Amino acid sequence: QVQLVESGGDLVQAGGSLRLSCAASGFTFSSYAMSWYRQAPGKERELVADIGGSANYADSVKGRFTISRDNAKNTVYLQMSSLKPEDTAVYLCRARAPLGYTYWGQGTQVTVSS
Repeated sequence: QVQLVESGGDLVQAGGSLRLSCAASGFTFSSYAMSWYRQAPGKERELVADIGGSANYADSVKGRFTISRDNAKNTVYLQMSSLKPEDTAVYLCRARAPLGYTYWGQGTQVTVSS
């Protein structure tokens, strides 16, 4: 059974930092591209960062967020710094198989206060 479990979300002041984790199980983690998305109330879900062979970032988080993965621990991370109120959202982890099908986690809430 595939599972993606996010953790690390919290309430933080603007300018602060958080590290999100997504623990994966039930599939061959190292073969999957991993992504972080976010969804704010009333807004569409947007890609924040992904990592397959290399890392890619949304323009809004470049230079502030870093995605990484530990294949030995089946975990992908999102290190977030210089957080802004507009970063407030539910952050979701996604796994994408080489054939294209995807799995999603339930998400973790990040709230940045001004």
